[in-house]
Amino acid sequence: MMKNPVVIDKEILGGTPVFANTRVPVQTLLDYLEGGETIDDFLEGFPSVSREQVIVFLEMAKNKIVSETMSIQDENTD
Repeated sequence: MMKNPVVIDKEILGGTPVFANTRVPVQTLLDYLEGGETIDDFLEGFPSVSREQVIVFLEMAKNKIVSETMSIQDENTD
């Protein structure tokens, strides 16, 4: 499994988070999903992004949200 599917570099789209080795912003994936499109739809439109990059990114986002939610719950029970 890849380490980090996302790159943030001020030389690439002014520091916008993009999928590694592409110029495709991760926000574009989120916009597709929010609009009811599928991962396959996104990959069809952006063939430079791999399915593995998308899955790893979504897993990282999920883990971050779950972790932050747990922290908030812990703070509220103290």
